[in-house]
Amino acid sequence: MGILLDTPIQRGGQTITHVQVRKPNAGALRGLSLVEVLQMNVTALQTLLPRVTEPPLLRQEVDAMDPADLVALGSEVVGFLVPKAQREGFQTA
Repeated sequence: MGILLDTPIQRGGQTITHVQVRKPNAGALRGLSLVEVLQMNVTALQTLLPRVTEPPLLRQEVDAMDPADLVALGSEVVGFLVPKAQREGFQTA
């Protein structure tokens, strides 16, 4: 199903209401600072999200994205990068 966008993206005659985020591999992270991705740096997310989203978002679509949607997608990416033991610690705390 993916993440429901607060503000759907218009692409031609298509309306994108949900975006699926795939776990980034090393190739998708090339040229990026992991620290900046974990801090949800906007520039890092603008580069990474087109590489790991389905449907693939265009850079200009990410640039124009509602900030709440950018945070939702960025949070999903960060969740993939946190080690499993730390994720479990957050869930029990």
